[in-house]
Amino acid sequence: MTITTDPTTVPAEVVETIAALDPERGLHIGGRGVAAASGRTFEVHDPASGSVLATVADGAAADATAAVDAADATFAAWAATPPRQRGEALRRAFELMVARAEPLAALISAENGKSLADARAEVAYAAEFFRWFSEEAVRPDGGYAESPAGGTRTIVTARPVGVAALVTPWNFPAAMATRKIAPALAAGCTVVLKPAAETPLTANAVVRILEEAGVPAGVVNVVHSTDPGDVVGTWLADPRVRKLSFTGSTGVGRHLLGQAADRVVSSSMELGGNAPFVVAADADVDAAVTGAMIAKFRNGGQACTAANRFYVHADVAAEFVDRFGAAIEALVVGSAFEPGTAIGPLISAKALDGLRAKVEDALSRGARVSHQASYDGTVGHFFPPTLLVDVPADAELVCTEAFGPVAPVVTWTDEADLLRQVNGSELGLAAYVYSGDLRWALRLAERMDAGMVGVNRGVVSDPAAPFGGVKQSGVGREGAREGVRAFTETQYFSVDWS
Repeated sequence: MTITTDPTTVPAEVVETIAALDPERGLHIGGRGVAAASGRTFEVHDPASGSVLATVADGAAADATAAVDAADATFAAWAATPPRQRGEALRRAFELMVARAEPLAALISAENGKSLADARAEVAYAAEFFRWFSEEAVRPDGGYAESPAGGTRTIVTARPVGVAALVTPWNFPAAMATRKIAPALAAGCTVVLKPAAETPLTANAVVRILEEAGVPAGVVNVVHSTDPGDVVGTWLADPRVRKLSFTGSTGVGRHLLGQAADRVVSSSMELGGNAPFVVAADADVDAAVTGAMIAKFRNGGQACTAANRFYVHADVAAEFVDRFGAAIEALVVGSAFEPGTAIGPLISAKALDGLRAKVEDALSRGARVSHQASYDGTVGHFFPPTLLVDVPADAELVCTEAFGPVAPVVTWTDEADLLRQVNGSELGLAAYVYSGDLRWALRLAERMDAGMVGVNRGVVSDPAAPFGGVKQSGVGREGAREGVRAFTETQYFSVDWS
């Protein structure tokens, strides 16, 4: 399948959705849409065509401080709101998000470029965080016990940490926002959110849903900016901000951890990934291919959990490559709004250039293109889904995160050498294992340096499960019960009982 070379036309209903957000007054502070204090704006582009979707307020330090003012002013009241009421507001937000799934998905596709199928799946996933944490809001941690020495009672409780600064990426503009906002609100925190400059519109749509659901004005505030260091640096220097939750690159995460250390700000980091996908000799090849298609090509490969390097046992490598390659060749590449599209563009020209460089490096070192989806377009940041074989184990494409629709295959025979290669990365977010022997698969999974392992399945993300990595892939966990704990502090009372 091919895409046309004509510029993408964004549907009229998406244009109407964007206009209703009033993006030039798109900073959402204290329950109102406001322009940047400086009057500055920036353009948001459709990555499928390069056309301008919207002109958006460009926040800076003054706006960041105003957002903290609003969050701080509402913190005491929100923290004192009964957990049931906080939970019911989140539940209503879930219901509203589900009811508006189609316009939200179209908005995500327009500014992010992902296929409508991927965008619809993201909306469902994003909404589920509101539902999950609406239920967790009424289950606070705590304990009561007699002290070992007797004479006193120990009461343990959890309290909201305070104003939380949330920083989210462009690849899942709805889900990364709700995965942080929902537990923060469930815990009783107020928040200031900085979404990625590539995808600020979705964040504004989400905060409006929250306020319509009953979250008070000022509890959730949004500042988008082309100078994220100015905004986030202002927050980290403000003594009223007591929590940082960041999703993004490992390099930026290291820098923010250094800033957070200056005031000892509680920090959660979900950073880069380089997920291995292991196929054993006894694996069900059809199931492995199905899982590989999901793990590699969801969101066009632009996911931190995306399978980045495929280690396939030599005994089944030819069969796996043939079937995986055929599935890749059948993928439809194009704008999200073209019928049948499965793979959209990369987010930017910079991302496209970076992926091309990694592929060219692999090819120059002996790798071959085994299969590739058809593509003849000239507009937008598209790269055809590609399967590479004979890839050196130390190629840049294998050793660093590709963040695009390219699958490099490395064959293996020795388990010890396989594990050495799998764990050779400084990143350890997700991993995948396919084998007919569940005991072997779990034994391998237990020895993998990864915070999450999909065993005979190509998806690991679930709001009810702890999401996060080891080594330089992050600090802390999101989702599950851990998601709420990240926004609380433990306090205990020692009560005289004599």
